[in-house]
Amino acid sequence: MVDGATLERLCGRKSTGGSNPPPSAKPITMKRDVYILAGPTASGKSSIASTLAREMGAWILSADSMLVYKGMDIGTAKPSAAEREEFHMGGVDLVTPAEEFSSGKWLERAGEWIKSVPEAKPVIIVGGTGLYFSALLRGLDRKWEKPAPAYPVIKIDRTVVRSRIAARLDTMFLEGLEAEKVALHREYPVWSKTAALAIGYREGDDKEKIFIRTCQLAKRQDTWFRHQASAIYVEPTVEAVRECWKKYGPWTVQF
Repeated sequence: MVDGATLERLCGRKSTGGSNPPPSAKPITMKRDVYILAGPTASGKSSIASTLAREMGAWILSADSMLVYKGMDIGTAKPSAAEREEFHMGGVDLVTPAEEFSSGKWLERAGEWIKSVPEAKPVIIVGGTGLYFSALLRGLDRKWEKPAPAYPVIKIDRTVVRSRIAARLDTMFLEGLEAEKVALHREYPVWSKTAALAIGYREGDDKEKIFIRTCQLAKRQDTWFRHQASAIYVEPTVEAVRECWKKYGPWTVQF
């Protein structure tokens, strides 16, 4: 889990330098209608999206910068293997912790995944990484001259979110977060800069430190969506999101 501002610093485009022209961008040609749900960590968005996906028979694309990492299961609250299979979930388990990742790479992999989705299948995009939504809806140009279309963002009560984070941490430690961390560092001694930002996987991270960092992350994500997105705020219930999608959706996007 990492906020958009930090990810942008790490994953910005490198200067091409010299007189050589930059490589031409890969043309974006595929359009699809999708249903979007964004929001901070522990806001309940994933559960809501799963419930609605079952109703709609939809496939799900994750827009979460830490779910892309293989083996980071407990600490990222990654959906179970059964859920990933049920929803043909994209954007999950794409690279190892030793590999760098970016919004551009996510957009490329999302484009590959969308080609596998039957045209008759609805698509839900859910996550908390604002840069992924901006890459999809506004392009990779960091100037973002094109305004972002309005899309649903879970409205949170920070007191409720803190309580959810605390409860989720208890579950994570019971499920073996510490053992998962040790095993991953044994298998991948050197982590990429982006993977190293994952909360709960640093050496010396205890429950209190993880709780504080996760609450800070939720606050940063909430602030990002308030200032960098054209948010349609929606209450964290299945009914509210369903009505929002009926009123405003679907959103036509290019991959």
